[in-house]
Amino acid sequence: MERTQWNEPPGGAMPSPSRRTVLATGSALGGTLLATGLPAQASAADHGADHGADHGSAPSDAYAPSTSSDPWRTVLDDADLVWERMPKTWYEGPYLGNGFLGSGIYAEPGRETEAVRFNIQHSEVQDHRPQFGSLFGLARLPIGHFTLEPVGTITGLDWRLGLRDAELTGTLTTDRGTLTIRALIHTTRSVLAVEVTPSRGERDFRWVFHPADAISPRAAFKPVPPGYTGNPPAGIEQHDGVSAAVQPLLSGGQHVTAWRERTLGSRRTLYVNVAHSYPKSTALRQALATVRATVLLPYDALALTHRAWWHAFYRKSFLSLPDARIQRFYWIQLYKTASAARRDAPAMATSGPWLEPTPWPATWWNLNVQLEYWLIHGSNHLELDAVTRSLSEFRDHLKAEMAPAYRSDSLGIPRTTDASLVNGGATDPVLGYGVGIPGQDPPTPEVGNLVWALHNVWLSYRHTMDKSILRDVLFPLLRKAVNYYLHFLEPGADGKLHLPATFSPEYGGNSRDCNYDLMLLTWGCRTLLDSAELLGVDDELVPRWREVLAKRVAYPTDANGFMIGADIPFAKSHRHYSHLLAVYPLYELTGDTPDEKALIEKSLAHWVGFEGALQGYTFTGAASMSALLGKGEDALSYLGQLMARFIQPNTMYKESGPVIETPLSAAQSVHDMVCQSWGDGSSVIRVFPALPAAWADLTVHDFRTQGAFLLSAVRKGGRTRWVRLVSEAGAPCVVRHGIAGAIEVRDGRGRSLRFTDVGGGAIQVALRKGESALITGKGDRPDLRIVPVEPNEEAPRWGLPAVAP
Repeated sequence: MERTQWNEPPGGAMPSPSRRTVLATGSALGGTLLATGLPAQASAADHGADHGADHGSAPSDAYAPSTSSDPWRTVLDDADLVWERMPKTWYEGPYLGNGFLGSGIYAEPGRETEAVRFNIQHSEVQDHRPQFGSLFGLARLPIGHFTLEPVGTITGLDWRLGLRDAELTGTLTTDRGTLTIRALIHTTRSVLAVEVTPSRGERDFRWVFHPADAISPRAAFKPVPPGYTGNPPAGIEQHDGVSAAVQPLLSGGQHVTAWRERTLGSRRTLYVNVAHSYPKSTALRQALATVRATVLLPYDALALTHRAWWHAFYRKSFLSLPDARIQRFYWIQLYKTASAARRDAPAMATSGPWLEPTPWPATWWNLNVQLEYWLIHGSNHLELDAVTRSLSEFRDHLKAEMAPAYRSDSLGIPRTTDASLVNGGATDPVLGYGVGIPGQDPPTPEVGNLVWALHNVWLSYRHTMDKSILRDVLFPLLRKAVNYYLHFLEPGADGKLHLPATFSPEYGGNSRDCNYDLMLLTWGCRTLLDSAELLGVDDELVPRWREVLAKRVAYPTDANGFMIGADIPFAKSHRHYSHLLAVYPLYELTGDTPDEKALIEKSLAHWVGFEGALQGYTFTGAASMSALLGKGEDALSYLGQLMARFIQPNTMYKESGPVIETPLSAAQSVHDMVCQSWGDGSSVIRVFPALPAAWADLTVHDFRTQGAFLLSAVRKGGRTRWVRLVSEAGAPCVVRHGIAGAIEVRDGRGRSLRFTDVGGGAIQVALRKGESALITGKGDRPDLRIVPVEPNEEAPRWGLPAVAP
């Protein structure tokens, strides 16, 4: 599919912060990583094949943390998934991807001892019949799969998904011999390469491609709309030694899977590429060209550049904690995210680039996308931010999704869309869920999803201080998203501004003064006012935004805490925290007063107290809310329930079909336990705000915070030993460091830095762009090395080890 690129303009010095510095200015991230703070001796040569990674800072930075070995290699090798038993489903097997092409690997159903399936999936492959809505006519389409078919009967396997190299390796054993396997999806070439080295008895193994029916996966779960049929079958063609499965689409266009096998000595390597084109039928030419160019490269040559990308990717941040199971899970989520996301790839659908049988073959905007991308900020991986790019690139589609009366000044995003944010104008839930109209039903008046998605954009701005994100994307889109609400706000008899009935995602029923919408509207107006001031925009709507903040009705509550809305109490089991967004992730309410804290605690307990409909992301939300309150034990308990009840052997997750947001948001819950940087005015960086007692030792390095700071810190024996912050933008620096007793602060050359005690265990330090501050106990000279911490106890690896966990 032809796509335009969204590029951030280059950064530069910005004016000094204005009255409110929650949106303080700074320089653009520019897609580059600031020096990590490792000294010159920790160079690429010390780390094997990790050429191209940014390991060193200027030698003058004498007080930067250092490494004498390779902590990344240690934690990544420890986190590898292993299989000593045959995976039989998607939720058990290895997976590969690069944001576009994906493959899940497991036994061929019904032929577990005869063949191994390598699924072929692609995030851009979809239908293009908008008259049938996003769930059928614009749905993602299955492509097909290869089977690796040995000569003999499969008797065993020993596989390892190496995170560090993003590569599956191991052996498949049969009663006739062995097949030694190496497989990867190249990070930039978008080619699946599988090298197989057979023993003598397995020389005649074969690959077979099985095209899938090009029909919406939802058809297997829900009745199809009248007139909807699947696309015609794919045809297998031969083109000068390259095979191609050509799938025509009824709408025009096509997708093509092309492959070729190359033999080099005893090794046979399969090369596979997928291309999609619409409305032109150019995918065949594209796929054939890619395979012909790639097949010239031996597997080892492909692996060299592939590994270099992944090695550099991981080194942008570091985290080690003493819970071996959770530490491994965390690093697997970084692997999973980089396998599923790229800035120029479609915003992740419910299952990323992979597409297994599912009733959810689209992109969901009332929770899924938001949760999928939260972890990219703290982990320092803004290069994966497809949300900001997609909302910017396809803003005209958001206009077209509105009812005609509101298109001139409003924007919204439907609950479900395709990769280009199109819903198809559906008002029937059989087809998809459009943008509703407050006070009307049908369609369901779910109207806050765009504002919530723009909160992700705001996070990208705050973590980079790239003013172009604020100016070019956030402000113009948020202005029109909030403007949609302004059409419907009306004063009541109490003099307060009220909303007509809208829908709180997933609870059921429409309610006046719905908390989902009131909370998003409040955040939206506050952010618009701050943005307008920062950008120097004299917007005619400024008085209206101020009026909304001053006069909007209070969030509806009752004896149990936050209600769904004025008409609907929270009275049944409900997986979604749509009625609690002001607590998390918006941080509009943070428990600063005893009454506010009691309200949050009461609401949280009431929400999770109803069993029945709770799902995995219920527990990630509860963990993050507990972390906000400083309750590390509760946060860990919620994560423990998530792991025990919902997370699958390969760390995937399912609700009727595969959905990817929950394990990714669990990684963000870990972030929220380790560091928080929310706040009105100058955001306070809170170091280790919610650690359980069992996490007495912890190391974090180059964790990205709001204000564009890179945080490194070490905790040993239950005490924070040192904290270091590097400023990328010169934003105000307020840090709650957690070091007991008197402290001292030094710059990168070891010189004392002035600081101001601002109360609450926090200090303020003036740092210009590129400067750093090291905080230690007074007179203390702790070990500044970045090293993994020792686990409290052994834990089984993820995957299917010989002994199940």
